[in-house]
Amino acid sequence: MSIESEIHERANNQCELCTNTDNLSVYAVPPVTTQKVESSILVCGTCADQIENPENVNPNHWRCLNDSMWSEVNAVKVVAWRMLSRLKGEGWPQDLLDMMYLEDDVKKWAEATGEGDEDHVKVVHKDSNGAILSHGDTVVIIKDLNVKGSSLVAKRGTAVRNISLVHDNAEQIEGKVEGQQIVILTQFVKKS
Repeated sequence: MSIESEIHERANNQCELCTNTDNLSVYAVPPVTTQKVESSILVCGTCADQIENPENVNPNHWRCLNDSMWSEVNAVKVVAWRMLSRLKGEGWPQDLLDMMYLEDDVKKWAEATGEGDEDHVKVVHKDSNGAILSHGDTVVIIKDLNVKGSSLVAKRGTAVRNISLVHDNAEQIEGKVEGQQIVILTQFVKKS
């Protein structure tokens, strides 16, 4: 019996995610690239398209995972976990993820593509000593700094009150020195 026919038989000739019976194909669950019975699932065209193209995802289509996440087939559980992780911003998928249990090796497989990682890595601002800085903190400059585009020199020991964090750069903060708003590198300040 071929791998494909074995998978069709296991899946009862229906998509193992949404039970659709049209346009079925075998999908090797990444990072596995070769079709093997234990690492592949039978999916319909709709599921395959939405798995491969995140921009095409229709969250309501994936409500089917409420049932398929309980499959005894690890590859099905891996894809269910990945799709629920991708959709967790919708609210209801997080509830399903909270109920879902994966063995350690299956969880490692599910996480292998980075699907469950946060889309944005949180930017954390730290001073020269490693203390975490927050919006509104007061810092002290630890080195004389020439301010670009001006003749101003921010002197060592100057307190900068009510700092702002540069949201996309962990190495920069903003604050007023001698009435002028400047950008300061976090490596040159310490929290007071």
